[in-house]
Amino acid sequence: MSARKFTGATSREVLHKVKRALGEDALIIANHAVAEGVEVLAMPAAALGAAMANAEAAPAVVAAAPRRVQPAVPLRPAPAARDARPPEPQVTERATHPAVDGILSEIQRMRGLLQGELAALAVSDLQRRNPAASGILGELLCAGFSPVTARAVTASLPADEPVEMLRRRVSAALERRLVTADSDGMIEGGGVFALVGPTGVGKTTTVAKLAARGVMRYGASGVALLTTDSYRIAAQDQLRVYGKILGVPVHPVKDAADLGALLAELGDKRLVLIDTVGMSQRDRMVSGQAALLAAAPGVRKILMLNATSTVATLEEVVAAYAPAEHAACIISKVDEAAGLGPALDICVRHALVLHYMTNGQRVPEDIHTPNRAYLLHRALRDTVDNPALKPGADELPLMMAAPAGAAHA
Repeated sequence: MSARKFTGATSREVLHKVKRALGEDALIIANHAVAEGVEVLAMPAAALGAAMANAEAAPAVVAAAPRRVQPAVPLRPAPAARDARPPEPQVTERATHPAVDGILSEIQRMRGLLQGELAALAVSDLQRRNPAASGILGELLCAGFSPVTARAVTASLPADEPVEMLRRRVSAALERRLVTADSDGMIEGGGVFALVGPTGVGKTTTVAKLAARGVMRYGASGVALLTTDSYRIAAQDQLRVYGKILGVPVHPVKDAADLGALLAELGDKRLVLIDTVGMSQRDRMVSGQAALLAAAPGVRKILMLNATSTVATLEEVVAAYAPAEHAACIISKVDEAAGLGPALDICVRHALVLHYMTNGQRVPEDIHTPNRAYLLHRALRDTVDNPALKPGADELPLMMAAPAGAAHA
């Protein structure tokens, strides 16, 4: 049932090996370059039927899992314990059977491989029906957009239009999916906002930029800054320097009770910004920080997304810090990113509301409200101008198959 690897100097040589070992109906799962040349992951067509049979048999195995009841009460109590209350019988039940675990794991792996194979077949069909659309699909993948987004905006493109017209259609489709806030709506509406995100994403500097905008609108007396970052003294010092320049007080937060008391005390402020501790999205302390902010009513989280990160990294960040849809976000380090595709893709797929873009360290100059047309133009510009980044016709199905298969490996 498991997939097999085949290696050869050329693709033709590897495919010959696959057909000879697995037959003409073999399923090609993935293909990538290795030191020896080309490596292909393939599986026999009969493996699909075996997996489905195992899946149907899984419930029966679960039902047959043994139940073991152990009486914990002795038949004849000892004299010293004759008057004691007998303990309740304990029941131990095996939740699953080892065979079931293996079958379910294999089914999950097979599902991922089949999803990758179906994605590759869909791209092959698109190449046959609409070569121009498949070329734009490759441009989106190279720009950093996920296969899900790329397929969604290219699947229904007409086959009788010039490439430039198709590009405009794709850009318009992405623009409709990208949700942006009203110009400076965060500052104009006011409230309590906590900037969250991994270490080094630019939270402290962005807090200062937003505070400067708030001071220009409400005056220094209408703005307050809070920090929960008690781990890095330098971070508190940096925020205090910004606060001193702006004439805005900075209050350290120790725990949830302290946060609640401070927010009650600062209830007359029009804008309160909270700078949180930077930590990896894989750190267990992320949940503790979320609980701290959730304990204070009225605090709205603003997720910071690093424009230089990959789609996979940003996916983890969203899952850790802002799992709910329609959360607010700010994209930082735009000036350092080779492309904006990954960050915009995350905003599109998770329906994140984009409030600002930051592109430098200057306070308050390097923060801007988003322009959707410009952002998408920049995201797609580099791949269009650089043909070396575009995949070939034979590489595109493999690029679409790899992410789905790897996700369930």
